[in-house]
Amino acid sequence: MALIRLQKFLSVAGICSRRKGEEHIISGNVRVNGKVVAELGTKVDPGIDRVEFKGKIVQVRQKMVYIALNKPRGYVSSCNQKQEKIVLDLIDLKERIYPVGRLDKDSTGLLLLTNDGAVHQKLSHPSYDHEKEYDVTVARPIQDRELMRMSDGLTILGSKTRAAVITRISAKRFLIVLQEGRNRQIRRMVEKVGNRVTRLKRVRISDIKLSSLKEGTWRYLTEKEKRGIK
Repeated sequence: MALIRLQKFLSVAGICSRRKGEEHIISGNVRVNGKVVAELGTKVDPGIDRVEFKGKIVQVRQKMVYIALNKPRGYVSSCNQKQEKIVLDLIDLKERIYPVGRLDKDSTGLLLLTNDGAVHQKLSHPSYDHEKEYDVTVARPIQDRELMRMSDGLTILGSKTRAAVITRISAKRFLIVLQEGRNRQIRRMVEKVGNRVTRLKRVRISDIKLSSLKEGTWRYLTEKEKRGIK
């Protein structure tokens, strides 16, 4: 859904009239993402923002959409970025959906998108320990000791990465399972051991697998997959 004024959101959700909503906002009865909002011009995105009225979550009934996309190289995981191709260009739906997390422009593979704010927050937050599995190809043969260093954790961006599960596929290729998602984490880890990523593909998020989904195409999650992420 598009951005709408907070008082309109309260009205659409059946809480009160717009005018009464303005009074509640001024009185400090409304919170957005945990913070009291007392400005009448405030706008919210019903698909992302968490709105509370007198301590209770306010929701607008809408069709919940959950999608798996095989992101091609060259697309950014953003809803709006000038001069760039964005992942939403690949999906023709009337519902407004949002990428869950990020895949950098040069990476490919599984990306989830939804308009369910609660699921979006749950999957995006590192404290939930959702596994993400990647198929990685590097420029030069990588040694077992280097894979072990990556598995045990390396210091990047000022702190040590969490332990990872790594399975070798070939001299230049391996699978890595992470439970965190720092900015360009795998690329930085590989650079730390003196190598360079040439191909990075996410193949799994939690129990949702990329499988045979063709690059640039998408599908709806199955009921089983939806139950798993909820």
